[in-house]
Amino acid sequence: MKGRPGIAGIGCAVPQQRLTNLDLEKLVETSDEWIVTRTGIRERRILRPNEDPAQLGVAAARQAIESAGLSSSDIDFLITATNVSEMLVPGSSPFICEGLKIKREIPFFDLIAGCTGFVYALKVAADLVTAGSYKNIVVVGMEALSRFTDWQDRSTCVLFGDGAGAAVVREMPKGRGILASCLAADSSKWDLLYIEAGGIKTPASLETVQKRQHFLRMEGGGVFKSAVQMMEETTAKALAEAGLTKDDVDWVVPHQANLRIITSFAKRFGISMDRVIVNIDRYANTSTASIPIALTEAVSDGRIKPGDIVVLNAFGAGVTYGAIVLRW
Repeated sequence: MKGRPGIAGIGCAVPQQRLTNLDLEKLVETSDEWIVTRTGIRERRILRPNEDPAQLGVAAARQAIESAGLSSSDIDFLITATNVSEMLVPGSSPFICEGLKIKREIPFFDLIAGCTGFVYALKVAADLVTAGSYKNIVVVGMEALSRFTDWQDRSTCVLFGDGAGAAVVREMPKGRGILASCLAADSSKWDLLYIEAGGIKTPASLETVQKRQHFLRMEGGGVFKSAVQMMEETTAKALAEAGLTKDDVDWVVPHQANLRIITSFAKRFGISMDRVIVNIDRYANTSTASIPIALTEAVSDGRIKPGDIVVLNAFGAGVTYGAIVLRW
């Protein structure tokens, strides 16, 4: 009997430059206390102007491949989950493949599903492995949202950081791997989080730049209310599909968007925060990279152990949301 697809290796990479709340106090009218109280964030990592975001994806993917005991020559598919690609055309994936020096002409593509992108991409990769089409798939979550952050808007500039995380998805030994998943979306809420200009509906122009339409905009109250409910719903459905309950869960690795959202989800779902992985205080919201960064840290420091039941859940622009249940 074939084993289930699962995560065989993980990795992450973040920029060296730190931007603390005290640094932000010098840019906008805010305070460390205000930011920490409302978000749980104390600092974030930010790319310098001359740094290439794709190199974060390459570094994270290399670490994941090595963690899986493989080499780049073993990889036969690559998916990059991101909100804003390295270039609008051809995206980010070809640059990550180039950086990995994959000599074979493997298929790749970018996947856009908001901050839920990494969860969506894991599901796609798992289904491709289950179908027998591919053996070793690299999934990368990579973001540089600092480059689309309005540093004059104190409501959003405190929230985001840059980074990348990656996972190798392949068939796992019996008993391990992805047990169930639940993907969902609500298109009626698309206007909770968006970048208005730069796409084909509103191409870049002098006017769009002057109107500051290329920056990320968010309706914070609506995001909070929707996110907690969405995370609870998809987590419950995925656990039910796996034949498990919340009592069987060893760890939840949620999208690191806001500490209040995470704690509200834990309270509503009825799971102790002692079983929730949180690192938003050090990295802020890295979008599609947040789950693999947190997962990599939790595995590296020994919190997540082989055999543990782990839930990955997220919500993001679109609005998209989803959860994956796996046995580590």
